[in-house]
Amino acid sequence: PNDLVVNMDAKFPYEHYKAYLDATNEAGRVENSKLLLRDVRGYITDVSRRGYVDTKAGTVPYMLMFIASEQIFSLVLETQPDLMDEALGKKVVLTSPLTLYAMLSVIRQSAERANLMKTTDEVIAILGAFDKQWKKYNIELDKLGKYVSQAANQFNDVSTTRSNALQRQLNKIEDL
Repeated sequence: PNDLVVNMDAKFPYEHYKAYLDATNEAGRVENSKLLLRDVRGYITDVSRRGYVDTKAGTVPYMLMFIASEQIFSLVLETQPDLMDEALGKKVVLTSPLTLYAMLSVIRQSAERANLMKTTDEVIAILGAFDKQWKKYNIELDKLGKYVSQAANQFNDVSTTRSNALQRQLNKIEDL
């Protein structure tokens, strides 16, 4: 809406997630989930410093960080539930495929509403200008009506009273 831009970073550190999946024991999974979480935290900090959020340049006051797997997204938030708040504090919104779809739907609805509001404002401005011109038109129409009425009265005077007076004089000449 209003020509604002939402930036999204779609790169993501997958190495430790792959190692988490490939781990043959629980200790390996725990260690790799910690490393994955460290990578995600580091990446949040990294993308928050890239200038994706610059409201003076026309961006919204946050950016999206896309995690392309629901499983990774769930693992990260399950392991560290406060990570979402931490990311929001850095103006980064974590999104998965499902939440990205929801986010884009909200953005689309916002854009449609902003366009509707802009159009509504334009229509209201045009109606205001129309109302002003309508009032002027009616004033001029009333003036014209008075002139037409005066002209009709003058025509009636000329065609009846003046014509009759002239006709009487012609009749007198004819009688003579």
